Amino acid sequence: MQFQLSKKYLYAFILVFIIEIIIATFIDNSFIRSYVGDVLVVVLIYCFIKAFIATKFKQFPLCIFIFALLVEIGQYFNLVRLLNLDDYEIARIIIGTTLDLKDIACYLVGCVGLFLFEKLKQRTVDKRNKGKMT
Repeated sequence: MQFQLSKKYLYAFILVFIIEIIIATFIDNSFIRSYVGDVLVVVLIYCFIKAFIATKFKQFPLCIFIFALLVEIGQYFNLVRLLNLDDYEIARIIIGTTLDLKDIACYLVGCVGLFLFEKLKQRTVDKRNKGKMT
């Protein structure tokens, strides 16, 4: 693992962050708000970490899913209240306050998408490198 700024992932993070803000602020459609927003949140985390850390760790999407799962479990135990952050709306938004199995399913879908993205990216790199050797 190496610390290195990736403008490509930083721009992707900013774009997904803006999309998440638009969804949270302007979209009233419950499907988009509830499901697409939750799928995108794991993409947001992925892009943020990849913007600063160059990693070829194959289980990286799995680690993001486990992190999202732990946050969701924290909601079950009312982590916001345990941390005495009830009065801070931003903490309630980021950490969440209600465990929902549909959220976990959305995180899983997002992480499977990230895993497939990593596989496709690696296959493209392998083909490019193979073409250079012949």
